[in-house]
Amino acid sequence: MSVEGTWDLSISTPIGRIRPVVDIRRAEGALTGTARAGDEEVPLTDLSLDGDRLTWRQAITKPMRLNLAFAMTVDGDTMTGTSKAGRLPSSKVTGQRRAAQG
Repeated sequence: MSVEGTWDLSISTPIGRIRPVVDIRRAEGALTGTARAGDEEVPLTDLSLDGDRLTWRQAITKPMRLNLAFAMTVDGDTMTGTSKAGRLPSSKVTGQRRAAQG
């Protein structure tokens, strides 16, 4: 399964909806990625694909400093799952892969 590409995510949080853009690439056989929201761009760490299950971690500083853990299920050009920050409740996440530019 391919998860490479640019994904538009929507995260439903207690402080409102956040819409980061996640770029996932494969380099030398390993998945790498970044997440952007506003003027902040952060690397994805512990990026792993097991069957249709995609997981990663990222640290953000806006709107507050949080370490987020994502657990997503990928189905073609969509993904659904959760984002969890420490002891806070999980937030629902949906994602849509952008069409390849060509």
